[in-house]
Amino acid sequence: MKPGKLLEVALGILTSIGGFLDVGAIATAAEAGASFSFQLIWAILLGTICVIFLVEMSGRLAAVSKHTLVDAVRERLGFRFLVIPLLAEIFVDFLVLAAEIGGVCIALQLLTGISFQWWALPVGFVIWLLLWKGNFDIIENGVSILGLITLAFVFATIKLHPSLTAIGSGLLPTLPKQDTSHYLFIAVSILGAIISPYLFYFYSSGAVENRWDKSDIGINRVVSVLGMGFGSVVSLGVLIVAALVLHPQGIQVDSYEQAALTLTQPFGYWGFVLFAASLGITCLGAALEITLDTGYIVAQAFGWNWGENLHPKQAARFSTVYTVFVFLATLLMVIGIDPLQLTLFSMALTAVILPLVVLPFLILLNDESYVGSHRNGWLSNSVVILIIILTFILAITAIPLEFLGG
Repeated sequence: MKPGKLLEVALGILTSIGGFLDVGAIATAAEAGASFSFQLIWAILLGTICVIFLVEMSGRLAAVSKHTLVDAVRERLGFRFLVIPLLAEIFVDFLVLAAEIGGVCIALQLLTGISFQWWALPVGFVIWLLLWKGNFDIIENGVSILGLITLAFVFATIKLHPSLTAIGSGLLPTLPKQDTSHYLFIAVSILGAIISPYLFYFYSSGAVENRWDKSDIGINRVVSVLGMGFGSVVSLGVLIVAALVLHPQGIQVDSYEQAALTLTQPFGYWGFVLFAASLGITCLGAALEITLDTGYIVAQAFGWNWGENLHPKQAARFSTVYTVFVFLATLLMVIGIDPLQLTLFSMALTAVILPLVVLPFLILLNDESYVGSHRNGWLSNSVVILIIILTFILAITAIPLEFLGG
């Protein structure tokens, strides 16, 4: 492989590690470890397998067809087929963006003691300014590489010397003796946090912005597997550290202040700072990606000019969409909605809409006239369909139980 291609692979893997963990992954993994010890490790692994396949598919589709996922669905299946999954995705992206902004604000609250609500408008402005003045490389690589600070959770895991046997016990699903409804809800939230549709929408748009072609299919496969895989290791680190530090003390993660305790045992005061920095940086990176993704999918659905590398005047409607989106999401934090509860709910809701989002995706990837010999094989189809069906069933079962008191 040429040196330039090797650098592209390395950078892709680094940004995947830095960008994989966000407010959803931190909140759900910490809650899982604190409440159920290692019992929900299987959910992280299952979600990781699915997102590897989906991210690889989205990059392959872009490289072969030179179309983003939304462009391809609109062109091949028609706008009417696109509109329902598009609206569902925009609504969930809105809630998730508010949660990500809340994550940055909570990180600043942890470091300064000033309430997260006061930070909402400044954080929203910074997100908008970075999008307005930045380019795709800054969004994809700059903030995401800073997210490598989340490897602190991996180092904390090593320092705490967990039992491999105990960790292995979480590889297979087992229902707890009590609080089954909350267990199922957290499992669904973990799956929703990992299999976030914005990841593969954003990934396919980025591949088109970077002008990928069929020669990039190999790079796409390597980045998808290693990047998402290593990112999953960080998420596992959060769960394992929470299981070792919080679970024995009976501390459940009802707030991010409690979640911050995960790193104080292995690292002392600096663990608290590392947690706040990890939360703030990763949520900022995710907020940028989600905001940009929403601008992408709306502009692509209507055939407008789009692109982070374009000047805002060259893609005025695209820029207007993400501007309005950031402002409205920021307002949810200004009025004081609990970021942690919003995160868990929006992650679970993500699991509900997955079939709507993934179905047209699978249709395209199996259309020989569209992707030729690069269409899906039976393994890709089987893995994704089984996991999405399982996730959906868990979601429609767990969400009513959690909120209606089952």
